[in-house]
Amino acid sequence: MQQNIVFQYLIWHFFDMPKNILRAWRDYLRFNLNYFSVPLLLKTLFSPWKKYRVSYGKGLDVGKYLEAFFSNLIFRIFGAIIRAFLIVIGITAEFVIVLGGAMAFFAWLVLPALLILGIYYGFRILI
Repeated sequence: MQQNIVFQYLIWHFFDMPKNILRAWRDYLRFNLNYFSVPLLLKTLFSPWKKYRVSYGKGLDVGKYLEAFFSNLIFRIFGAIIRAFLIVIGITAEFVIVLGGAMAFFAWLVLPALLILGIYYGFRILI
């Protein structure tokens, strides 16, 4: 079916491209979560940093036991701090992507009106 080029443009601009923009926006959001590994960091929040672990050893040596316990506790706290920091950075980047995508989507929908207004005011300046 033959359509007027204006109708083809309107269908492309207001139906086809918004689908592509939303799809790209979704892909950026998924990539960001995967890049910062936010779900994995949440699952392993209190795991030791880089799997560092001090062995408790054999026998009943209270000093060695306390040393291993507090060393492992420090590794877990250090891991939680770094993971929490990375989670905050990932969620902040996710928020920036949400705002940027919303602005891009809105700008795309408003672009024809801005073009028409620009042409109108351009001719008003000339007259």
